[in-house]
Amino acid sequence: MIETLFFITFALLTLICALLVVANPFSRNPVTSAMFLVLTIISMAGLFVLLNAFFLAAVQVVVYAGAVIVLFLFVIMLLDIEEEERRKLKQFSVYSGILVAGVVAVIAITAILSSGIGAYASASPVIQGNPAPLGKILFRDYLLPFEILSILLLVAMVGAILLSKKDLK
Repeated sequence: MIETLFFITFALLTLICALLVVANPFSRNPVTSAMFLVLTIISMAGLFVLLNAFFLAAVQVVVYAGAVIVLFLFVIMLLDIEEEERRKLKQFSVYSGILVAGVVAVIAITAILSSGIGAYASASPVIQGNPAPLGKILFRDYLLPFEILSILLLVAMVGAILLSKKDLK
């Protein structure tokens, strides 16, 4: 019973904060959206804890809420977007965004209903909480893609810094 209550709380918190990342009625500041993204990531980590996936919850908080959001905030503050320079929402973009979100929701609901998720509800899941095999697989098989991704993120950050400079000398 208490797990269900925690699940509903974390799920609602995740959905509300994710909605506030995109459409924040309180502030048009991108830093506020980044802070709501941190709350979304932390509430998703709470969902991982409820699934007894403590390693994934820790990675979610350390990597995403720690490193990636700091990178986002660094780029946002480095760009120094003025209030009057921010893009105003146009009617076409609002309507097309609502249309695309509706199409994605219909596709997701159709996929969930046709997948037969509730057919195996009585079977209990096998819980394996040892992160050592996962770490070995990641370092053995996926080290090169992670390094390439880190270099790509570094190049993107340096490019954003160079594009945001007012005058190049």
